Amino acid sequence: MAQSALAQAAPTWAASAQRAVPGRGIEGHVNGALLRLGSTRWRDELGALPSAEMAAQAAALEASGHSLSWLLAETSGQSWAVLGLLAFADTPKPEAKAALAGLRAMGLRLVLVSGDNAGAAQAVASALGIDEVHAQVLPADKAAVVAGLHQGLAPGDKVAFVGDGINDAPALAAADVGLAMGNGSAVATETAGITLLRGDLFLVSEALQLSHAISRKLRQNLFWAFAFNVVGIPAAALGLLTPVWAGAAMALSSVSVVSNALLLARWKPRPAR
Repeated sequence: MAQSALAQAAPTWAASAQRAVPGRGIEGHVNGALLRLGSTRWRDELGALPSAEMAAQAAALEASGHSLSWLLAETSGQSWAVLGLLAFADTPKPEAKAALAGLRAMGLRLVLVSGDNAGAAQAVASALGIDEVHAQVLPADKAAVVAGLHQGLAPGDKVAFVGDGINDAPALAAADVGLAMGNGSAVATETAGITLLRGDLFLVSEALQLSHAISRKLRQNLFWAFAFNVVGIPAAALGLLTPVWAGAAMALSSVSVVSNALLLARWKPRPAR
């Protein structure tokens, strides 16, 4: 109760001239002072040094899987002072581990690409069973990571990227297949090739299974259409088929292709839940 009363009594100031700095954080003028709230990378670039006590606390928070944002104030001579820090921790969705296990069972290589610090990214990766982690990656560099994943791929292998934020847009565009979560940002959904209607990670597996089923149907239909033409055209040219039977054979070819495609309506994904 005392803390609540103290918070209500504390003065508040509105921020003006707010500006977002991509990959760094945000800044604005508060009560006449220029403040910045952002990543450890930004703090280091500005040369702001925390106290020994705050640095030790930050290290402990990072080791426990927290992401940090530093509150900085501009002082005289364009130098910066550390006012405080905020710590955040991501909790994976309850179904995330099972959903990723299903993707791994499909023979997929799983990689976590995150803008968070190494400690936070590694904590999430360990909880989800992901071995390969790229941490502290800027938005523009995520596309470079995707490009690097293309190196050494076996013929026919592709890189898919799943994301939901504005920062994921470059990587979604660089991947062979970009999948955006339906509850993500508009930029992500517009950039991705596939938008999942719900924020359900199991839909990633279902989307990939459906794409494989469609590819199989396409190959089957091409085979049957080619077979009909390989047999029918020479037979008609040699006079073994009358025009009536040749026309019926072409109609049957179209019916078989359409009927085979309609079987996709009965398709169901393999359960992975």
